[in-house]
Amino acid sequence: MSIRSYPVEVQSDFLEKITRARPVHALSEMIWNSLDADATSVDVGFVYNHLNTMTAIVVTDNGFGLPFTEAPELFKRLGGSWKKAGATTKKEGRFLHGEDGRGRFKAFALGRIAEWDVTYERDSDLWTFKITMSNSNIREVLISDETKAQAGKTRGIILTISELHKDYRALTTGTGIQELTEIFALYLADYQAVSIGIDAHRIDPGKMIVSRHSINLDDIVDDEKTYRTRLEIIEWRSMTNRTLYLCNEKGFPLVQVDRRFHIGNFQFSAYLKSEFISKLQRGETLELAEMNPSISKVIEDAYLSIKELFRNRAAQEAKCVVDEWKEENIYPYAGEAETHVEQVERQVFDIVAVNVAQYLSDFGATPSKSKALHLRLLKQAIEKSPEELQLILGEVLRLPKRKQEELANLLRDVSLSSIINAAKIVSDRLKFLSGLEAILFDAEPKKRLKERSQLHRIIAQNCWLFGEEFNLSVDDQSLTEVLRKHRKLLGDDIVIDEPVKHIFKDRGIVDLMLSRAIRRHKVNELTHLVVELKAPKVNIGAAEIGQVEGYAFSVIKDERFRSVNTTWIFWAISDDYSDFASERITDTTGLIHSKGDVSIYVKTWAQVLDENRSRLQFFQERLEFQAEKGASLKHLQDHYDKFLQGVLTEEEEEMSEEADSEKEIV
Repeated sequence: MSIRSYPVEVQSDFLEKITRARPVHALSEMIWNSLDADATSVDVGFVYNHLNTMTAIVVTDNGFGLPFTEAPELFKRLGGSWKKAGATTKKEGRFLHGEDGRGRFKAFALGRIAEWDVTYERDSDLWTFKITMSNSNIREVLISDETKAQAGKTRGIILTISELHKDYRALTTGTGIQELTEIFALYLADYQAVSIGIDAHRIDPGKMIVSRHSINLDDIVDDEKTYRTRLEIIEWRSMTNRTLYLCNEKGFPLVQVDRRFHIGNFQFSAYLKSEFISKLQRGETLELAEMNPSISKVIEDAYLSIKELFRNRAAQEAKCVVDEWKEENIYPYAGEAETHVEQVERQVFDIVAVNVAQYLSDFGATPSKSKALHLRLLKQAIEKSPEELQLILGEVLRLPKRKQEELANLLRDVSLSSIINAAKIVSDRLKFLSGLEAILFDAEPKKRLKERSQLHRIIAQNCWLFGEEFNLSVDDQSLTEVLRKHRKLLGDDIVIDEPVKHIFKDRGIVDLMLSRAIRRHKVNELTHLVVELKAPKVNIGAAEIGQVEGYAFSVIKDERFRSVNTTWIFWAISDDYSDFASERITDTTGLIHSKGDVSIYVKTWAQVLDENRSRLQFFQERLEFQAEKGASLKHLQDHYDKFLQGVLTEEEEEMSEEADSEKEIV
């Protein structure tokens, strides 16, 4: 038998990549080649020596083989293939996986020698020949003469990979077979007549699948062309790596996405399908897909969709346990969730609490009061932060570190923790506004509320009332301290060796100074807001305006305050103002003085409260939240009790207590 030698034409940037692959992916390429040759049966076997060491991997298929006359051209053209984008197999019309002809060279990721024993049909006879390659000389392919096949030989290709780099016994384990099942799941679902066997184990996704889900994601638009994008999610019965695959439009996995999923105990594979991914593969840029903005966005969308799917699944599974807690009267929520935020919060609580209950084997036998306490602690932790949750899981419930991390990660997802945290901020602020309104405008509290020791102290802890951009710089301190803070923000080397002289008196005390600093290169742009608070029973008149003007004019006069890029705004705030103030006000904002970088305003608490409610209105409507007066007063008492002694009437305190008792479940 004569042997002819043919050189392989190799593109310069191709050799580095063709022989690199994980064992499972290298073997999957061998199987794909068989399927692309119209095989309906592919069997992978393993050869062992007398020491039970694996010596060869054999892939046998019943495809159409390869015509002898086409073999030289096909094998010597590395990087080219008869398989074009969108093409189908020659006889069965199945969609092709490969396009560039490189798949066969992945054999060298497994062993040093690859031999294809080819049997094909010509003129009603079966003919056979062999193709041999070695990774020691990948530029050369050896093809034997063809001969008529012996009796009993069937059409197809037997690929033998020998001189293995190591023992690949892991391919025969449940883990290896599961990973191959994930790769071929969608293909086998589409072509049910196809059979794949691994070491006598038949890959049968149907027996291993719990459920399948399909989600349409936003289209990808590139070069004025629109590419549909679809996410297929398969939930498995067996342990998996929980992988997201980038696939061509037919769902053939091309590359894995490096993402970790914290979704409890659910096992799944996800397949992101789009013709755009095929385009990246043809352009040799698929391995850098995650750097492509379009792919990066759709991957993030897929990630969030997967999290949402399994969070809902976990909530469904938790429902039975939760129903038992409700019957036992230990569930820490009353009634039904009325808003989307409440639904999300309870959903997260149910998932975490049920996981804890399942992990703690004696939880079911624990007395109801103890179970109720544990559930209330979990509820409180979830409302606050993942870190608080982890503290409860570790120090109170004594869960191991791995389980703590798993459950805490449920809240680290933006779609969960940010909703809960943002909702809590908005609802707390709305309750604060309603509670503040009650003590400022209700007749009895208004009389009792003291300016400096009560109102001042509460407002100092809630400077967001004056705008999110301001931070509290000076609280109830002298103009000299204001100057020190001003100098610190500027970063200037100003020596403050003398007190600031008040224009009217020896020493001026400002209630609050709020500062906003914007730095661009070497230019400092500073805005100081100085707020003079008045007790609600004090109307702003000539004396109060004079006080604020004194602060403003003292700043103007003191040369150490002068800075080209500093703006000073002064407010006087109370429930109402006198006719004198009304005559001084020049516009609807309450402006009474504006010169240079200094402005002075008269403001009412009604204006401040309305401005804040307007800022929060969008979120309030979507959270479907209403701040009831009793709950609002309770919020103030919970957070500022030491500043409210003697302010609230007995009736208002009772209203607050009733709001508290409505929340009390256990």
